[in-house]
Order: sequence, then C-alpha cells, then structure tokens
Amino acid sequence: MTTSLNTSDIQTQMHQLAERLHKYNHEYYVMDNPTVPDAEYDRVFRELQALEQANPSLILADSPTQKVGGMALDKFEQVTHEVPMLSLDNAMEEPEFIAFNKRINDRLKSDQEFEFCCEPKLDGLAVSLLYVDGILVQAATRGDGAVGENITANVKTIKSIPLRLIGDSVPARVEVRGEVFLWLDGFKAFNENALAQGSKPMVNPRNGAAGSLRQLDSKITATRPLGFYAYSLGVVSDEVEMPDQHFARLEQINKWGLPLCPEVKVVKGVEGVLGFYADIQKKRNTLNYEIDGTVIKVNDIGIQDQLGFVARAPRWAIAYKFPAQEEMTVLRDVEFQVGRTGAITPVAKLEPVFVGGVTVSNATLHNAEEIERLGIKIGDTVIIRRAGDVIPQVVGAVAERRPADARDIEFPESCPVCQSHVEKPEGEAVTRCTGGLVCGAQRKQAIKHFASRKAMDIDGLGDKIVDQLVDAELISSPADLFSLSQEQIESLERMGPKSAANLIAAFQEAKQTTLAKFLYSLGIREVGETTAANLAQHFLTLEAIENASLEQLIEVSDVGNIVAQHVHSFFREEHNVSIINQLKEAGVNWPAIEKVEADQQPLNGLTYVITGTLSRVSRTEAKNLLVGLGAKVAGSVSAKTDYLVAGEKAGSKLTKAQDLNVPVLDEDGLVALLAEHGINP
Repeated sequence: MTTSLNTSDIQTQMHQLAERLHKYNHEYYVMDNPTVPDAEYDRVFRELQALEQANPSLILADSPTQKVGGMALDKFEQVTHEVPMLSLDNAMEEPEFIAFNKRINDRLKSDQEFEFCCEPKLDGLAVSLLYVDGILVQAATRGDGAVGENITANVKTIKSIPLRLIGDSVPARVEVRGEVFLWLDGFKAFNENALAQGSKPMVNPRNGAAGSLRQLDSKITATRPLGFYAYSLGVVSDEVEMPDQHFARLEQINKWGLPLCPEVKVVKGVEGVLGFYADIQKKRNTLNYEIDGTVIKVNDIGIQDQLGFVARAPRWAIAYKFPAQEEMTVLRDVEFQVGRTGAITPVAKLEPVFVGGVTVSNATLHNAEEIERLGIKIGDTVIIRRAGDVIPQVVGAVAERRPADARDIEFPESCPVCQSHVEKPEGEAVTRCTGGLVCGAQRKQAIKHFASRKAMDIDGLGDKIVDQLVDAELISSPADLFSLSQEQIESLERMGPKSAANLIAAFQEAKQTTLAKFLYSLGIREVGETTAANLAQHFLTLEAIENASLEQLIEVSDVGNIVAQHVHSFFREEHNVSIINQLKEAGVNWPAIEKVEADQQPLNGLTYVITGTLSRVSRTEAKNLLVGLGAKVAGSVSAKTDYLVAGEKAGSKLTKAQDLNVPVLDEDGLVALLAEHGINP
C-alpha cells in the first residue's frame, strides 16, 4: 500500500534533508573534517532534489540545491565572483549519461553526435586565478559559488601556477579556473613523516589540499606537495578573440604557461565518452593524483551558449562519476584471522555494501592500535574505502549513528585456530600466535622452514611436496614427516617409487643433526642461525634451554629482552613441547656439546661480516668456523663491525667498510686467522 505525504510532511522531510546537507557542507568546506563519504552526500542531495522537482512551490529559500558549496571562512577576505563558479550535475551510471546526451539533443531539436571534451574529475579544491595585464593579482576558492575566500598568498606558493602569464595573446583581464590537488607521492611522504614525528596525518588527498590552501601562514602552504590543472575560463576581457572550442581554449591557457591535465581528450558522441570513461578508470591507480570520475563538456562554445544553465549547473556539462570509493555500512562483528607467520589480524564483518565497483562484506582492521586510533565499536556505522585493487579498509566511524548497544572490540587471549597463547611484544603493533609448530594457519610455513637447507636440510622435500602433504592431510606437523610411508609419498602427484625412496632416505639422514640446527629449525621468532648457535653453545642441552628463565636467556651473547621473550614463550607452550618430544621419539638426535672454555673462544666479543666469493672455504663454512671461535657473524657492515672478510667480487659492503675504516681481510687473511687458532679449512 502506498501512503501519500501531505504538504506539511513534505516540507518537514525537505527541511530535514536540507539541514543534513548544511551540516555536511559545514563539516566539509569550513571545518575540513567530513564525517560522511561523498556517496552519502550525493544520495541525500539527490533525494532532496527529487522532492523539489516534484514540489517546486515548496523549495526552501536556503536549500543546498540552490548553492554550490559552503560559506567562506571569516578568517579570509571574501571575494565575490564576477561570473558564478557553478557546480555540476552528476551521472552515476551509464544510463544517466545517455539521458544527459538525450536532453541536449531534445533541447537543440537535433540528433547529431556532438564532440565532447573529456577530463579526469580531479579530487581537490576548485580555485579561480585572476590575471591583470598578465600578472596574478587574486586567487580565490569557489566558496558558495558566488562568494569565495581570498587565498592569493597561498596560491602563489604553488610551483605550477605562474605569477606572470607568457605569450602575446594574453587578455588584459583573464580569470583561469582549475583544481588544486595533492600529488599522491607527496601525500604519502607527508603522512609517513607525520606519523614518524607523532603528528597528525592528512585524512585524504582532497582534505589535504583544502587544508593546505586554508593555512593562515603561506610558508606552511609552500611546504605542501600541491599541484594545479586548469579546466576553464571565467571572466575574459574582449580585446583578445578566444577560440570557439572548449579544448582549444584549454590549449590556449596552456600556452599562457598554466598546466593542463595530460589526460584531457576530445571524443565524438556517446560511444567516445564511454570509451574515455573506461580507459581513464583503468589508468586511475597509475595516476599521481586522485580522481573520482570524469567531467564531460560539450566542446562547441556556441552550443554551450545555446544550452545555458539551470540554477546551479550548466546544461552542457556533467560529472560522470566512478563507483564510490567510500561508502557507509554497519560493522556487524569482528573475526580474527591467523596468517602464515602467526600474525593475528582483525577482520571487520560488514553489512554488504557496494563500493569501488564491488560488493564488500569484509575489511581489514590491521591491528589493535589501528582499532584504537579509529575509535570504532561493533555496531557502529563505519566508512569503508576501496581504491582500485586495494583491500577494503575501514577509515572511520560516524559517531552520531552509534547505537546504545555498541560493543568494544576485544582481542583474543589465545589463538582462534590452535588455542595457543598469543603475545604482543613491547614496541610492536602485531599480535601473534606462539603455536608455530602446531597452528593450522602456520603449518605449511613451519614445515617448509623445518626442512630448509640451513635447518634440518631434508634433501628433496620442496615447497610443492610440503603443500601436497598438508593438503592431503598426510602431515600436520614436522614430526609427522618421519612417520610417512613410501606408499603415502608415492600417492603424491609426480612422485614415483624412486623419488619416494630417496625422500624416505633423506628423512632418515636428516635425523642426525646438531642442537644449533635443530633449534633454528623450530622457527622461533627472531632466532636465526647465529642466535641458535649461541644458545646451543651457552646451555649445551635442549633441556637447559627449555627450562631457562628470562634472566638466564638474556645472559646469552646476541640475546636481548625481545629474543629472550620469544624463546621463553615458545618453550612454555605445551603444543610446541609436545611436537619436540615427538621429534625426539622419531629419532631426531644430535651429538652432545662439550663446553668450550673462554680460552677456546679467542674471537669472543668480535663481530665479523663476510662478503664476496670465497674459493677455499664456503661462506657458510667460514661463518660456522668463526662462530665456533666465539665471533658474531653479522649480515651488514656498521660502525660496530670489527672485521670484514672480503672475497672476490666484493661490492657495497667492502665500500662501506672502507668508508668506516673497518679492517678488511681477504681470503688469505681469513685462512691465516683460522690457522692461527689451529683450524685448517
């Protein structure tokens, strides 16, 4: 059943919509702090527009549909535009653009294919530049279309905007209009620097451009990575005859020394426009500036004049927008996913919403710090952003829509996959599962690391075979490798009897290892080969390492607070201890380590770096021999490096060592050093 609204109800509805739009305009144009995405503004605007078209006698005198933007800020001098800076009507989908083209034909009583000038719709701030006798004398924002803000001092800092026009055909008085925007590489660099210094980053490039132009101190504006592209003319004195095509006028502006977007193009008819729209949408993510659609203008100035204007927009131009990159929806819940390295990531479960050309129902929340920064809760109405192929992200909450039963987002205390303890080391943003050997989410990665050359060195067990074994549910932990039968291995793709037999033999051979290699194979966070060797040499037995306190672990060379925490947590996890016991039961073993006295570690406290190609000893063997003598072998040269071992074709590490005056040993020097301590490689 359809219920008709009376006049009073319609007026109330129109008033409510207008008030919302006034609020959004104030937040966007005056406060530089929009609380809703563009798509929501457009939706409310079109709803009000539809009511007004059906009830023209009820249009409010101050309806936002009769204006272009917001009020000029009091802190700037106001500028009255001699020719109003009007806005554009929008086409959101192809049928709406086709309807726009039909309206042109109907009004002109024609069925011809028109030429259209197609431009990317730049996402920045519209400005007017007034040149008198070729000199820039005034720059203003669009403001409400009739009155803007005088931002001359700030605009003069933009490198791409000339203070003096060039050429012989410059009118005595000419107003150039265009868009000021932030270059995306500059925007990214600015935000990275802001976060590093603990200051507030820009919300997005559009707000960044607007905020940069509204600085009271133009020296601040001068530091911002602002660009400008011209897109039209306003006032032009009549002593110079201007071209009668819009694109030709843009070319003339360009000849005066003002930049023109290189993507601007003239096309023929509807098919030409649709082709341009599709092409620029594909290029969107490769551009160094943000766009949210295309602007389509009839190219012939005479036809523009015939078509004229409606209250707030020209009849000869339209903004054909891309699918919204930002939308609003409801955050229904948060799930926690575990990655292959144990990182636990919160994922927003959303009321499905169409944004950026696809329907989105999930979005990343990154980590606990990001959730705190956004200030979001389960039940909130949130703003979702999706740009191109970028994973959808939650960029904020609409505070005024928070329900009374909104709930805090709480991180789990145990892994949602394997129930192991989770940890968040001090100074890190990521929460991680500690059950590396047993966690299903980390299983493949853990087994591949266990079998790798520098760990258990299981010859022939490549990544693809591990993937097949796990997918076929033949193994679920490293310990299961040693109970595989030849028949099970033969069942794998491209695995014949001989290959299967060789792999079985490799499993048996790998059982004989060293404590250092075994420790490294377990995949404990931050425990590399050197740290594993130091732990083995310090504690001598696995049992001693398992039972070591944090204080005892910190006593080990190259083990600090963070590494000690990782090792301590790993061996307190019952699942990990169970897998280690299964490995020992399967026959994995290593020779006992004899305690090395201090006089047997003459290189203790020295740091070496090895680079280049060695011919008499491999780099791995050289590293192990130096570590055996008590040295630390690092991967990069620094001021703390005591010696660099440089083989043939040593590169940047040798150069850096020379710059830092680090002593350099060639291969002969290394062999002599080892021989000095009774080692003949």
